[in-house]
Amino acid sequence: MQTNFSPTQLADPHVAESEKILRKCVHCGFCTATCPTYVVLGDELDSPRGRIYLIKDMLENGRAADTETVTHIDRCLSCLSCLTTCPSGVDYMHLVDHARVHIEKTYRRPFKDRFARSVVAAVLPYPSRFRLALRAAGIARPAAGLLKRVPWLKTFGVMLDLAPSGTPPASAATKPAVYAPKGDRRGRVAILTGCAQPVLRPQINEAAIRLLTGHGVEVVVSAGEGCCGALVHHMGQEEQALKAARRNVDIWLKAAEDDGLDAIIITASGCGTTIKDYGHMLRLDPAYAEKAAKVSALAKDITEYLAALDLPQRQTRGMTVAYHSACSMQHGQKITREPKELLKRAGFTVREPAEAHLCCGSAGTYNILQPEISAKLKARKVRNIEATKPDVIASGNIGCITQMASGTNIPILHTVELLDWAYGGPRPAGL
Repeated sequence: MQTNFSPTQLADPHVAESEKILRKCVHCGFCTATCPTYVVLGDELDSPRGRIYLIKDMLENGRAADTETVTHIDRCLSCLSCLTTCPSGVDYMHLVDHARVHIEKTYRRPFKDRFARSVVAAVLPYPSRFRLALRAAGIARPAAGLLKRVPWLKTFGVMLDLAPSGTPPASAATKPAVYAPKGDRRGRVAILTGCAQPVLRPQINEAAIRLLTGHGVEVVVSAGEGCCGALVHHMGQEEQALKAARRNVDIWLKAAEDDGLDAIIITASGCGTTIKDYGHMLRLDPAYAEKAAKVSALAKDITEYLAALDLPQRQTRGMTVAYHSACSMQHGQKITREPKELLKRAGFTVREPAEAHLCCGSAGTYNILQPEISAKLKARKVRNIEATKPDVIASGNIGCITQMASGTNIPILHTVELLDWAYGGPRPAGL
């Protein structure tokens, strides 16, 4: 793609990077076939290629974002399916990240959108606030229908619909601790506690800790670690995202200095994609560029790490698992083989649904901010999964688990919960 940025524009490192990305696009359109929003909406501007044209026009002309551009960029799930499909290696992820930051700096959203986004950013990344919000949602749920009829309160009605009917008690696995391995120590890792997951499904990290320590791995839960920054990062709120990244970088490097770390384990693939990108996010910060790159190099999805432990083969359980590969897992981190092989090794029969490359519609805050498109994608995903006739659904991302659980009666668990059960842990409550 030909570009016409001025030398002054290219002096901005963010613009210079976006210009290099734009130049790689050859307009082939392969991305349109695998883009969920294009598949659902059929609008060229709701495809990666269409959005690239909008972003190019906005940045090249040095203009503020307009309503049309914002509408189509907001509809992007950041599922990154286009990264897997693109034959030219267009780094769409970092291009749309830059566009979102530019939008937040130059575009004044309608009040209802600003209000909803500010509430989401102030609540979801903070477990204690999120837990209180869910308790309040339990009381306010009967008003969901009424709220959705009021334009500036519609988002809150959607949130009430999405909120689970109850939340489990706080888990000890969220508190700072060092979990000793059973037998000889084979490794030492830190584990991300996160923000939404410990409130919605604390049993996921509990299972991960049991499984790791049971196979000789010491697990560290560090004091002060928190949200990875992904939720606000994908909303274009750069400073809040970078603040979260810097905090976690400092904390994990301290843990590494204490007694070494083989890895930083992440059990939510959406968080994993962001943490593996810390090195890029902080590349222009002289105080953090090198440190962030070290943390990104240490970050591993739980299945990525387990695959290297050579877990023993288990007898067939007679249970069929439909494996849903989160977009952040298969497209963002390029992890496709390990989760399925681990499940098979643990004795499960694994099936993959049709259109496995398409997003379920969760995508961080997308199901809150774009509920109509999200609902269509969820229905499509659930239909394909149910066609495999599984006993249980497995996934590696809390967003996908929560999204699909609201659309099917089939039990849905994190992959590590099933693995923990297969290797001696308790039967998952979800079964």
